[in-house]
Parts: sequence; C-alpha cells; structure tokens
Amino acid sequence: MTAAQTYASDVAFTPAVKSIQTRKGSREGYAHSEQRGWRTEIDENLAAFLADANSFYFATASADGQPYIQHRGGPKGFLKVLDRQTLAFTDYAGNRQYITQGNLSENPKAYIFVMDYAHRRRVKIWGEARVVEDDGALTTSLMLKGYRARPEQVILFKIAAWDTNCPQHIPQKFDAPDVAAALAARDQRIAELEAEVAALKGKASLPSSES
Repeated sequence: MTAAQTYASDVAFTPAVKSIQTRKGSREGYAHSEQRGWRTEIDENLAAFLADANSFYFATASADGQPYIQHRGGPKGFLKVLDRQTLAFTDYAGNRQYITQGNLSENPKAYIFVMDYAHRRRVKIWGEARVVEDDGALTTSLMLKGYRARPEQVILFKIAAWDTNCPQHIPQKFDAPDVAAALAARDQRIAELEAEVAALKGKASLPSSES
C-alpha cells in the first residue's frame, strides 16, 4: 500500500530514501527543497523542453515490482502536452513484446526521463500512464504528418511530480542532422568567403588606369 504523501517529492523520497539521506547527511538539504515543492504541473519551460525532444526513456514496472525501461523516439514534438498535467504520445508498432503495456495493465505507475545531451539537461517526470487502443481521432491528432511509422495505440501520462537535474556527468552529444546542418552552413560560408577573396584578388590584379 502506498504511504500518504505530504510533499510532491515524496513520490521519489520514500521513507526508505529519507532514512538513507539522513544517514548520509543530505536529508536537511532535501528537506528544504521539498518544502519549496517539486512541480506538479507543466509550465512554459517544461512545455518548450518537451516540444524540442525527439527521444526519451519510459519506465514501468510489473505488479511484483520488476522494472522495465524502453526508449521512445520520433520527430520533435511527438511527445505532446494535452493539458497542465497530461502528456501523450503515439505508441508506434514495434517488436510486439508488449512488456510496457502488460506492466501498465497491472501497475499504472510510470516514469519519463528526458535527456538533452546537446545542452546537458535532463528532466525527470513521475506519474501514472494508461494505454488507449481504440481512439482513432486521438491517435490521428497525435501523429505527426510525414513521419513514416505505423501508430498502434496511444499512451496517456498523468504527471504527479517533475524535477530537473544538474548537468554533472552528462556527456555532450549532438544529433546527426544538427551536425550536418551546422557543417553545411559552415561550408556555405567558406564558399562565400572564398568567392569574395577571389573577387578581391581579381580587382587587385587589374592594371591601374593612368590620368
């Protein structure tokens, strides 16, 4: 049975966690942060962060607590904000193991972990999720045009709490399309500068007119 929660952060800071924090000396600091409160609603900053995400990790657990983490990816904007406490995404057809769906059928608790390697940022989101299989209108509204994937169902995620982490130990990585675009812009600028240099050299080599 889930213990009553006083603070939003209690979703993660269970009595067992707080006991260890006390033993290792970090409880006082986290006690101050939990009184300030973890966020329980989507604000503008989180909405913008999620709109730019093309990848995240989705964690569930079976009824007996066996954890499972699966990657979810798609075009930027595929993880959508429906309201201040609800996220949704299209669950594309894949390897047909259905571990996530099986877990959610007996344990709705879930977790979303979003990494932004380029800017070394991460967001942790706790909540509950459910699978919606037979809502064609909802599936269509969440499916991004032009993306070649077969939608199988929708997962709705109700936020209980969310928080951010410091950038410590996050390796900086960039998506291949972003790198390709940056290199293309660089090459174009180099070509423009080379053309300018050639034009200037051409003018310098012309004989000067005599008065």
